[in-house]
Parts: sequence; structure tokens; C-alpha cells
Amino acid sequence: MTDEGGLVRIDDTALWVVDRGEGYPVIVLHGGPGLDHHEFADYLDPLTERGYRLLLVDLRACGRSEVPPVRSWTLERHAQDVIMLARALRLDRYAVLGHSFGAFVALQNAVDYQGMAAQTIVSSGVASMRWLEAVEPNLLSFEPVSLRRQVADSWAREPEVHTPEEFASVMVDQFPFHFADPMDPRIDDYLARTSDTVYAPDVLRHFATTDAGDIELEDRLDEVSPPLLVLAGRHDRTCVPEAAEAIAASVPRSELVVFEHSGHMAFVEEQDAYLAAVSGFLDRHRDPS
Repeated sequence: MTDEGGLVRIDDTALWVVDRGEGYPVIVLHGGPGLDHHEFADYLDPLTERGYRLLLVDLRACGRSEVPPVRSWTLERHAQDVIMLARALRLDRYAVLGHSFGAFVALQNAVDYQGMAAQTIVSSGVASMRWLEAVEPNLLSFEPVSLRRQVADSWAREPEVHTPEEFASVMVDQFPFHFADPMDPRIDDYLARTSDTVYAPDVLRHFATTDAGDIELEDRLDEVSPPLLVLAGRHDRTCVPEAAEAIAASVPRSELVVFEHSGHMAFVEEQDAYLAAVSGFLDRHRDPS
């Protein structure tokens, strides 16, 4: 396994992992569902200069990871994969950072396997499907109208996506909704920097018809014991900041950072502030106390 990536065998499958840097390990989980580690491009790479080893994972059935049976494509199994990967890599102490759908996995891992990850970072996530009910009214007020129609159409296509090209087209049409400024020129730059993404249309189609994995953890958040960092964009129209505030309020050892000029993609929109929040949190908690 190198910074170009390699397969790591866990129990019932093998996950593609890209290993960047040296130091304290951070297992990084992408969103989607159905994207891969390219979602982060090189935006997190400066963390390697601050003493962190990034282990960017393609979730099961995504990217270059092996494709196990569909019945195993659940949040619970994704969460188990995290600890199985840590064991396979012989990590004694590590952090988990998940963004968007990856944040659902990271939070599920923190609840189901308390204390296995020494720190957890939930980036643009929710703890319950009820928070995603805000998406529809946010779309109804989304401007300009032409982009509103474009985004709505992209969501309608998700259950019918069958090729990587169709998946890529869906993502291109959705990204204006995920940035605070839907006309942000950095959207095109981001798409260029993530152009090597290996899309998994079967995974997108599966979760599009199963409510993104049906995350429901609000009544278990007080079980999370290690330090938790919750990151949110003030203008996130999908995983709204109120959902992040609710997570932080329910987890005893939590910290909340809201990026005032970001939507769903704070690691792109406010990269420096995002990296500072992540590295600051890990710096404070990486050593056993």
C-alpha cells in the first residue's frame, strides 16, 4: 500500500487504501454514497506536513475496493469495516474523519465501537434522517431557478443511474447546491481535481432507494466516549448546521466548529480554517491523557 493505493484484506472483502504521510494515523472516509477517496483530492494533504498519516479509504463496493454482496452494503457494516481495517493495518491508536455519507459511517463507528477510534471527526453529517427533511425546502428556495431545476433533476436521476458517466453527470449537476455560493468558480476547479474518481453507480442506486442507509443514532449519542469534533458549514443545505449542533449537544466530549462561509464542502470552501480545526483538535487529543 502506497500513496498510489493498494488493497487491504479485511474479513469478507478488501478495501482500497491510499496511504499519505507519516505520523499519527487518520482513517478518512468519503461521501457519496458511491464516490471514492478522490473526493478529497489533495485538500487534506497539508495535514501530512503537520505530523499526520492520511489513510484515504474507498468504502466497500466503492472505487477500487472489492464488491461484496449487496446485503452487506449497510452503515453498520461500513462502521465495522473501519475497525477491521485498523486491525489489518495494526493501528494501535488512530482517528477517524468522515465527510457527508462518510460522516454517517464515522458516527456509526463511534457509537457501535466505543473507544476503538481514539478520536472521531464528523464533517457535514447528521445523526438522524429527520435532519435531511430540510433538503426539500432548501431546494425550493435555492437560486437561481435554472440551477434549482438542474439539482432537482439530478436527484430524480439517482435511482436510475447505471454507468459511471451517468453518476458523474449527476454529481456535476448537484455541486452548485453543495457550495455556499452556487456560482463559486472553485466548483470547476474541484471537479478538475477530482476527475480520477471511480464512480460506483450500483452503490448510489442502492442507497438512493434506501434513504442513505437510514441513519438513526440520536438516542445513542450519549454513548460516545472518545473526543468528537463536529464540523459544519453555516450554509449547508443538505446536512444543515442545526444537525451538527444537535450532535455536539448530545455527545459529552464534543467540540463544534461551524464555518461561516461554507456550504457542504468546507474543506474546499474554507480549506485553511478546516485544516486548522482538524489539526488543532487532533493535536489536543492525539496523546493519551
